Parts: sequence; structure tokens; C-alpha cells
Amino acid sequence: SFEPMLADVEELNLKAFAKTYPVTKLSYHALAHLQAEYKLLDSGSALGEGIGPLLISRRLLSPKQVEQGPVAIPGKYTTAAFLFRLAYSNTKDLRPIIFNEIEAAIQAGDVAAGVIIHENRFTYAERGFKLLMDLGAFWETETQLPIPLGGIVVRRDMSQEDQARISRVLRRSVDYAMAHPQASADYVAAHAQEMSPEIQYTHIKTYVNDYSISLGTRGRAAVMGMFEMAVEKGLIGAVEEDLFV
Repeated sequence: SFEPMLADVEELNLKAFAKTYPVTKLSYHALAHLQAEYKLLDSGSALGEGIGPLLISRRLLSPKQVEQGPVAIPGKYTTAAFLFRLAYSNTKDLRPIIFNEIEAAIQAGDVAAGVIIHENRFTYAERGFKLLMDLGAFWETETQLPIPLGGIVVRRDMSQEDQARISRVLRRSVDYAMAHPQASADYVAAHAQEMSPEIQYTHIKTYVNDYSISLGTRGRAAVMGMFEMAVEKGLIGAVEEDLFV
């Protein structure tokens, strides 16, 4: 049985560093630093094409103006922050802000630009913000691979039998949710940032896809590609050979 604990993505990342939960969702950027503590489940990940974080501002800015900052990111260890650092490597002033408060920080002039994720990427334009870069498209152009955003992991100190059992249970859960989308509708509505059912459906349809059912060969290649790039950039030391359950 599972007791769900709901938290902002960066809070989950930090709790993963503390090894708080035996099973947790986390950003792939965080997992790159935590490979020695966790193994990745085959189901439950968010990967795909055209679903990456977006860099926005109140007005159009040149790359040099962006790098002068400050720029809001939805957490130091989010994949959004990793992709931004790849695209704008000279930026020094990064400000971690909870993802649903980034637009307000831009509007208030606290930051020059911000990296948005989740439902906000579908609604920013109607609030008057300008798109500076689709960081997901940048990744796809550079690598020809889907974007690894987040995955579900289990602690390595669990037995291999329990790791495998949890993997099977999560796979059945995702299969059921995909086959019966209305079964989770009330739960989604109770916790969504955007109240519009259309936005909620678009969000789910965008982030829950075949890679959520199983990473497959291409999904695993994307994860390994991101981690190998992190090694090249000096962000992590190495890539674990037994990363996957």
C-alpha cells in the first residue's frame, strides 16, 4: 500500500537528497546527482517531444540581456534549470522560486525572465508574457532525443524483490489510468493549479504518454544522454551502469 505525499517538484528533489521516501517522483536533474542512492522505475516518467520548459519575460530580450539576469528557475535541481544552463551557460544570477510564483516575480520586476513548467506553459501568453526560448525544443534540436523531465525512483537499500514488485504495481497503475482517464478526474481537479478542465486535460495529455507506460529503448537513451552530458559539463562525476530497475 502507498501513502501519497504531495509536494512541489523542488521540495521532492530536496527530500530525495535526504532519502526521505522509499519511492518518490523527482527531476531527472536531481537523479543525475542521486544515482548512488536510487534506481529508476520503467513506468511513471514524464518524457516527450514538445513538452519542455519555456523561458518567458514581460518583453523580448536578447541572449546577452537574459544572461545578465536575474532569471527565475523552478528549483536548483529541476530539469528546467539544467536545460536553461545548457542554453544560457553564462548566466550567473539564478533565483530558485516555486514554479507557480514565477510569473508573479516576472510581473513585479523581481527577475528579468523566468523558466515556467507545468500548466503555466499553456496559459502564459494570455497573461501578456513573451516567449524567449522553448528549452525543450532546444534540447531536441541538440540531441534528437525526447526531453527527460521527471521519473519515479526507489531507494537502492530496498531489496531487489521489493523494487521489482513496486515497478510492477506502478506499471499496472499507469496502464489503468491510461485506459480509464475519468477515474482520476476528481483527484486531478482537487490538486490542479489551473481550474479549467480543458487545461487540466491538455496538461495530462501532454505529459502522460507512451514513455510514462515504459521508458523503452529511446526513453532510456534520452536519460543516459542527459546524464552523459552532465558528466561532460562537470555537473556529476559518472553514470551508474545499473541505473534502471
